[in-house]
Amino acid sequence: MAPSSHPSGREKHGRLMQLLRGFSFLAYFLTGAIAINLTQFLGAPLYWIDRDLFYAYMSLTKQSFGLLITTATHWWGPTTIRISGDASVADQIRKTEDGLVEFSFPERMIMIANHQIYTDWLYLWWVGYANKPKSHGSIYIILKESLKYIPIAGPGMMFYGFIFMSRKMAVDQPRMAHRLRKLKARHTAPDGKSYLNPMWLLLFPEGTNASRNGRAKSAKWAEKMGVKDPEHVLLPRSTGMYFCLSELKGTVDYVYDCTVAYEGVPRGKFGENIFTLSGTYFRGQPPKSVNFYWRRFLVDDIPLDNQEQFGLWLRERWYEKDALMEQYLSTGRFPANPANTLTEDREEFLETEVRTRYPFEFLQIFSVLAGFSLLVNLILKLWNKLVSLVF
Repeated sequence: MAPSSHPSGREKHGRLMQLLRGFSFLAYFLTGAIAINLTQFLGAPLYWIDRDLFYAYMSLTKQSFGLLITTATHWWGPTTIRISGDASVADQIRKTEDGLVEFSFPERMIMIANHQIYTDWLYLWWVGYANKPKSHGSIYIILKESLKYIPIAGPGMMFYGFIFMSRKMAVDQPRMAHRLRKLKARHTAPDGKSYLNPMWLLLFPEGTNASRNGRAKSAKWAEKMGVKDPEHVLLPRSTGMYFCLSELKGTVDYVYDCTVAYEGVPRGKFGENIFTLSGTYFRGQPPKSVNFYWRRFLVDDIPLDNQEQFGLWLRERWYEKDALMEQYLSTGRFPANPANTLTEDREEFLETEVRTRYPFEFLQIFSVLAGFSLLVNLILKLWNKLVSLVF
């Protein structure tokens, strides 16, 4: 796409500024990621001491990563988040006095979404940060196996308990069963009460982001199945989600569905070719808005007794998504919040930005390392003083 026709306008920065922005972004991101990774390794021995404490500790490092990507997006790739939903979530999304949006989604849920571009997960992770109670430390994502071999990020995601898939069910099913058993394990509080750990399991049933290649595979799969191929989203694969829901049934009540659209992606084009990482964070061409439309489904109402029936249920939801995407492409908006839920402080569309609530909240990323360094420094000083007194 030529610079003049980019939906976010011309490049906002010259070559020198792009280099400076790229260097500063990478310096901040790598510094934060390395700090988080080192924090994880410092806490690794907890696995053999107290498993519950280990997972709670790793949850804190997961919060740190949520802060890292939220702050990086606010500083280098700011965008408007425009949110609406149907009646099932009408009372769970509200505007706060400081201009942000607050969600009140449950501590345990399965979240599904269409996959438009690589950064979808980033904006959805921010939703966890904006939730009350905060859930950005409870995110779990199913990823392709090759990602765990990325330096720094790979080990970090393994510490987070993310689920890596080879896309061979004979290999993946035992892995998923092992991880899901951990996610549905009950724990006992000091007062003797049983509880489940918070969990937001993020699934992209399409299996890949929308692209020319993904579009062709979706059409081929639809033809093979003898079903309609959606126009604006990819045909979802039901096997992985069916397995997750079947395993977690009884420990999670709702599936939250988010339909995602990026302002400026023309009909028939693909967001990954327009909103690249370098364009978003270096050249000053992030999407003008990221649009969310939320729905909620009760797990007990989803047909889980038969995989074929579940596949049909999921395809119907995706055809509904396709209709939502058609409305967005035609009007520039998803459906508004239901009219009977609107009040003086509730609008048809809630708009906010991706940012942390407090300017210096990102410093939490370095708190464990700072505390550890101070402790080591104190021990060394005491040791040196002891040595000088003895000798």
